[in-house]
Amino acid sequence: MRPKKVILCVDENEHELSVLSFMLSTNGYRVLSAAKAAQAEELFAENQVDLVLADFSRPNSSGDQLVRRLKQIAQHVPMILLADPSRMNGQIHAADAMLARKACSPMELLERIKVMSARKRGPRKGMHRSTENSELAVAS
Repeated sequence: MRPKKVILCVDENEHELSVLSFMLSTNGYRVLSAAKAAQAEELFAENQVDLVLADFSRPNSSGDQLVRRLKQIAQHVPMILLADPSRMNGQIHAADAMLARKACSPMELLERIKVMSARKRGPRKGMHRSTENSELAVAS
């Protein structure tokens, strides 16, 4: 049996987070859930994450800021932002993909996750995943 892909879901809205977690876990993924950016960064550093799914419009810090910090730790991990296009205002984002939260069906989201997690490559030769707190503090 092949190991389950690990997805880190980040959303301050607990209802949205539980819906995403349930949908992903019932479709064979191992889900790590975080409501706060600091918790997400800690989970990301402590686990082999295959994909990050984050909410773009977070009240305390944007999902894009979180994605930028996580990409500094492990740029090979695919990251998806879920956003309301009306709140984007043409901003450039650091994620590998952005999906409109309301326009994207659960099946479309699952398909995108399946494709992006399958394309995930490991760290390049000579690079290693940093988990030291001092290096995480520099990345944030």
